[in-house]
Amino acid sequence: MDTNTLFRLDGRVALVTGGSRGIGRMIAQGFIAQGAKVYISARKADACDATAAELGPNCISLPMDISTVEGCRALAAAIAEREPRLDILVNNAGAAWGMPFDEFPEAGWDKVMDLNVKSPFFLTQALHGLLKAGAAERPAKVINITSIDGQRVNPWETYSYQASKAALIHLTRRMAARLIQDDIVVSSLAPGAFPSDMNKAARDHADGVAKRIPARRIGVAEDMSGAAIYLASRAGDYVVGETLTVDGGLVNASLGGSIDS
Repeated sequence: MDTNTLFRLDGRVALVTGGSRGIGRMIAQGFIAQGAKVYISARKADACDATAAELGPNCISLPMDISTVEGCRALAAAIAEREPRLDILVNNAGAAWGMPFDEFPEAGWDKVMDLNVKSPFFLTQALHGLLKAGAAERPAKVINITSIDGQRVNPWETYSYQASKAALIHLTRRMAARLIQDDIVVSSLAPGAFPSDMNKAARDHADGVAKRIPARRIGVAEDMSGAAIYLASRAGDYVVGETLTVDGGLVNASLGGSIDS
């Protein structure tokens, strides 16, 4: 056993959607540090380009709106023009919508469910051939970014978001059951409180949020990138269909209380 390379990603090609900021950026940066070539995609081209420039020559910007099936296929085609294979796909792009029950609109349902559930499936489908090529020598990886809000109820009226993340956790299992036949390992990461534009509570009120987390702090970049590296590397080859919860103990070690995440 070569433990020196157990978590390395040298020579691996990865795509991280929603990679220009937040959790996606944390994961992209971690992959690059472990030797991977990383493509990041985001809807806003300027932000995507700026992040790629900051992360260095092994980070390539491919801006794309993947909220539709056509957008997913266009991103897959853009990767195929540049690479003969894809070793790691991180389905991170997502959206949230909060509104009182009696006022919650169909638009807030469709936007969130389309991007959070539909897009990971159809992007993976569109990249299936490249992922199979990546799995020729060792397993390729698909990592869906879910949430602890798919594992337990929070107090916020984000109905479609919480439903979408629960759906994606189970979809991860179903996709895993099919794609393991092609030596493609599907798993998910369920983050808790990490600072981002989507989780403004953790970003703007970290000390208050931390008081309700068993680990007594919010998540930092190393927590997220470390978990993603584990699943993407040789170390995670035998972890199939699992959801790895990265939340400082809120879901599985909390004696009560809840936070926004």
